Amino acid sequence: MDRFYSLDHASIDFHFRQTPRDFVVEEIPLYEFSGEGEHLVLCARKKNLSTLELVAIIAKFLGIQNKEIGYAGLKDKHAMTVQFISLHKKYEEKMESFSHDDIKILSKTYHNNKIKIGHLKGNRFYIKLKKVNPTAAKKIDEALKNIADFGMPNYFGYQRFGNDGDNHIDGEKVAKGEKKERNPKIKKLLISAYQSHLFNLWLSRRLEINTLIKNFSLRELESVLNMPNDEVTKLKAQKHPFKLISGDIMEHYPHGRLFDFDGSQEDISRFLARDITVTGLLCGKKVKPSSGIAGVIEKEFDDEINADGARRYAWIYPTEIEGRFKDMEAQYEMNFTLPKGSYATVLIEEIAKRKITE
Repeated sequence: MDRFYSLDHASIDFHFRQTPRDFVVEEIPLYEFSGEGEHLVLCARKKNLSTLELVAIIAKFLGIQNKEIGYAGLKDKHAMTVQFISLHKKYEEKMESFSHDDIKILSKTYHNNKIKIGHLKGNRFYIKLKKVNPTAAKKIDEALKNIADFGMPNYFGYQRFGNDGDNHIDGEKVAKGEKKERNPKIKKLLISAYQSHLFNLWLSRRLEINTLIKNFSLRELESVLNMPNDEVTKLKAQKHPFKLISGDIMEHYPHGRLFDFDGSQEDISRFLARDITVTGLLCGKKVKPSSGIAGVIEKEFDDEINADGARRYAWIYPTEIEGRFKDMEAQYEMNFTLPKGSYATVLIEEIAKRKITE
């Protein structure tokens, strides 16, 4: 898809490749582990391995099933990542002799419960960009400041769509019963890719609307957007780069309940203050659709499929953002923290204003 971006600058030229030297991820647990209990919690560092491969290697070493090992999230394969896994305390002694070239156990503790999917607060990233000249470095500085001030769109990254980037095509067929997939995990993965694809298309459309609002007059926008003049006037007056539309479904940030945006100035101010944010649709059953003008836009990217739907933050706020330009090496180093479910590669693409997989 041709994606709209949130930042104004022209495309920035630099080289990025997802490798353990240039892409480092550290998981931030949802809560502090108790230090006691029947579950052994290991802090594991891996490189060039997916989380599922990490789990499979340890499970094979212990002679147990993969499902006996708990983890909070799937970490990138082509990276150096640190994450927490849990297993029963009875395997602690055997794990003392565990050794693998691409896995290192950094520390251990204990907890009362098994780690489950989603039990993480977010992830801390270290990224290195190469072939960066001084002019590009200044543009990256400005882009990072803008993201620190206003946040960024929460697209699904290219990792979501498979090696060839087309998992959503089969996902649509599976979701509509036009193609069978007997493996439940693969079926879920494919359907999720289709939901993610539609979400990305919707989010790109909303960013396109933001761009139009910024660059056209009220008179021009009324016909371009096919919206009432009073709605366009309200959108034009909003200070945030992502414009809230009547009928949007908001959610407290970084977690909380969903509620309808009614155009109130109070909610616009809360959005600017990062107390709430806007959500987008992951199509399916048992999910609340947006209404009003926002609902008309969302409906274009909705679909009836045999899967449960959900709502996802459309706009997020990276924190602890740091940037350093190393002139002699022509490199730019970044550190930042993202909430769970968000992609560092999306932030890099926002800065570059182009795909980074080409």
